[in-house]
Amino acid sequence: MKAARRVAAPLGLLLSGLAAVPAAAQIDRLPPDVGTRIAEMGARFDGDVLAATRALFAPIPNASTEGLTVTKDQSYGPDPRHLLDVYSPASPGAPRPVLVFVHGGGFVRGEREANIPAYAARNGMVGITITYRLAPANPWPAGAQDVGAAIAWVRANAARFGGDPARIVLMGHSAGATHAASYAFDPALHPAEGPSIAGLILGSGFLKMTVEDKAPGNVAYFGSDPAQYAARSPMTHLGQSRLPMLLFNAEYDPAFLGAPTMELATGACWRDGKCPRTIQMRGHNHVSEIFAVGTADDQLGQEILRFVRELR
Repeated sequence: MKAARRVAAPLGLLLSGLAAVPAAAQIDRLPPDVGTRIAEMGARFDGDVLAATRALFAPIPNASTEGLTVTKDQSYGPDPRHLLDVYSPASPGAPRPVLVFVHGGGFVRGEREANIPAYAARNGMVGITITYRLAPANPWPAGAQDVGAAIAWVRANAARFGGDPARIVLMGHSAGATHAASYAFDPALHPAEGPSIAGLILGSGFLKMTVEDKAPGNVAYFGSDPAQYAARSPMTHLGQSRLPMLLFNAEYDPAFLGAPTMELATGACWRDGKCPRTIQMRGHNHVSEIFAVGTADDQLGQEILRFVRELR
């Protein structure tokens, strides 16, 4: 394990354990070429879109790590990718909610990034980001199992970073949302005590595998046997969970990544008789919705903070 790194700076205003927040911002508040370029790329996602979008956001300030304690490369299991980073406020305080972020990458790639956990820590939480095993070497249910192992580590270790193990919120984006939803919804993937999370935030996830889905990464993770697809799809298990949820997608998500969020929201509406908070990120694409957190367009960040506050 690597030692914690501390950078001194004021943390800012905290209110009831979370930062006070202004009204939600929109993509209009970013430099005008950002929204224009995203619209020009349209509703598709590939390596070129990822690189172009990352370049658009590179000069835009987001959630800085300044003033946070950052503890990297904590091992939560035996695999080299069983690692997580912890971002916590440098100042002591009452036990804080913990936000655990699971990255995307089409089941076959992806790495930890600082923005989401740093944003959480700058707003009165403990933020954690994990890596997990990848397909094809590690097919279903490896990703969901790794999420469960990470949650177990957080429960056991949250207190030493100032976190409250009874207030763990799990957040996944893209393939990370698939793994987070699978773990949260499917009792077969839970430890005896249940999923041990207080809430679930899912964004633009691939939530239902079918025989029509031919994307190599999807097949690499879910396998080539259609008879297994329903049981392996998190959407199938929605009815077995009553976790509070915040859902989001992007205007320029490709349909196979944007539509499942709406289907999940509809299913939860019928299940509960009331609908979960569901946000469409206007003017954003599959990754800009994440890159924008902590920028002048902080709509998703505001919603995350609101969701966590309301879990109290």
